[in-house]
Amino acid sequence: MNTAPETNPQTDLPSIRRLPDTLVNQIAAGEVVDRPASVVKELVENAIDAGAQRVSLTLREGGKALIRVEDDGHGMTAEGMRLALERHATSKLPEGDLVRIEKLGFRGEALPSIASVARLSLSSRATGNSDGWRIAVEGGDTVFDGPAAGNPGTVIEVTDLFFAVPARLKFLKGEQAEAGACLDVIRRLALAHPSISFDVQHNSRRALALPACPDAADRVRDVLGLEFSANSREIQSHRDGMVLRGWAGLPTYNRANSLQQYLFVNGRPVRDKQLTGVVRAAYRPVLAPDRHPVVVLWLDVPPEAVDVNVHPAKSEVRFRHAADVRSLLIDGLRRGIVEAGFNASTHLTGGVLDRLAAGVEPGSAAAATSGAIDPNQPRPALQGDYSYRANHPSPAQQDSWNDAFAPGARVADAPASFEHGSTGDAPAEDLRAFPLGAAKAQMHANYIIAETETGLVIIDQHAAHERLVLEKMKAQREQTGVERQAMLIPEVVHLDPASAELLGEAEAVLAEAGLVIEPFGDGTVVVQETPAALGRPDCQKLVKDLAEELAGWEQAFSLQERLDRVLSTAACHGSVRSGRRLNAEEMNQLLRDMEQTPLAGQCNHGRPTYVQLSLTDLESLFERR
Repeated sequence: MNTAPETNPQTDLPSIRRLPDTLVNQIAAGEVVDRPASVVKELVENAIDAGAQRVSLTLREGGKALIRVEDDGHGMTAEGMRLALERHATSKLPEGDLVRIEKLGFRGEALPSIASVARLSLSSRATGNSDGWRIAVEGGDTVFDGPAAGNPGTVIEVTDLFFAVPARLKFLKGEQAEAGACLDVIRRLALAHPSISFDVQHNSRRALALPACPDAADRVRDVLGLEFSANSREIQSHRDGMVLRGWAGLPTYNRANSLQQYLFVNGRPVRDKQLTGVVRAAYRPVLAPDRHPVVVLWLDVPPEAVDVNVHPAKSEVRFRHAADVRSLLIDGLRRGIVEAGFNASTHLTGGVLDRLAAGVEPGSAAAATSGAIDPNQPRPALQGDYSYRANHPSPAQQDSWNDAFAPGARVADAPASFEHGSTGDAPAEDLRAFPLGAAKAQMHANYIIAETETGLVIIDQHAAHERLVLEKMKAQREQTGVERQAMLIPEVVHLDPASAELLGEAEAVLAEAGLVIEPFGDGTVVVQETPAALGRPDCQKLVKDLAEELAGWEQAFSLQERLDRVLSTAACHGSVRSGRRLNAEEMNQLLRDMEQTPLAGQCNHGRPTYVQLSLTDLESLFERR
């Protein structure tokens, strides 16, 4: 067969011609339909736009063999169905205005695109009609168009996906992976529309059942589980006509990827890199760089202030006032995280209990491979969910605490009292009423064991004090500036020329964080002053670690973010080190300051500072219940 393009005999140039409608639809399908999950997204969004209160999804072979969506919406007439199968025909832009888009779909290309690459059956009965209608299309060609029985609403069946373009089948993943992607689509749409019930069956087995919920909190619990509900805080914030609401997971309740970040703009699920980056920036001071928070956030903005017509999949958006959106998200999330107080997530305790119950030593290779542990199972919240206390210690108490824990400090220098009374004279039983209880012992020169009225707490002393030092330095910076202390003998630090240059470029930022350095030539810098809160830090290691931190800075970092990262690195060097022996007064003072410090549930790198075990947990370990 000759496949050479037609040419104009007068010019010998290829002639321009219109492509057949079927080919045009297949090209459009490459943008709109790339896997079964994208088909599910388009069809279920149509059902939601049709006013459905119940949506049922049936899958076979991960959606490759069958995708069936049934809804109880207002349905379509026969003429409306024929129009729906034409490109760019839609009922969702009644005024023809792309500025105020209030429906999930609006491009009018999903159904014809799907019909061009699969076998599609569309059955519908409009509200008020006694009879229904059915149209069947195979690879873009209509094979049936006639009356059919049916309940009010619409049923769409897509079979043999990509049979018309078999090359696409090679790019699909396994059956379970494709089914999982379809379920993720349903979960996101269900979170966006809690008043609608969703039911999903895969290979004749129910995979997901989400009844209608009058309250969004119930839908969040149904989708993300009890564990997230116990380890998240509600977020509510508004500014200039924009409203942010939802739930933010505790920093210690994190994941290895961002798949459990559910973001919605005006009820539309989005996977927008811009918004994901803002969430990451909000958690940056309290989360390790390779970990991701779990959040469910609804952002409502005026329709004219957001453009959803950025990509055919409608998963990306652009904001007219992007800086205001970024500020609202960061402020709302950080305020919610701070209001969580010193809480650490309960799933930390669950992991310890699982390993102990299975008879596997924590940290062993068997613990990582044991099939008896299901980390996805929800766990009840522990008792004693304490929030941030407003009774901050006085500056003098904070100073005495820092002095006592400065490297080389003597035990006799430890503070003997705090705001609630003496830690040395009061009986230990009086301290058990505090959230973190009374210190009983120090193990392996790093872990403090404390007894509470409802169980026990294990504290990582270095991680905990690291957070305390950072928050003290941040408070100083906001009030009068970070206090500095001059070096009696300036310390010379030798670096490679590139690192020394980076430090020189960040000289102003470092000075605002309390560290004053001067270039000395040939890759050498001189440390003149250090933050007073660090005591007597190891300047060599501190400066070298800061040089490594600077090398990873992104150009987009704001001054505030750069300062936070410098202070975080510095605080790590000024905290109580692992291996330091503490007496009872020092340990109890550390616990009291943790209770009064926001974000004390995790260190500057996002690691937990404590794990709590209730009496119920302990008794279950020994089968007393």
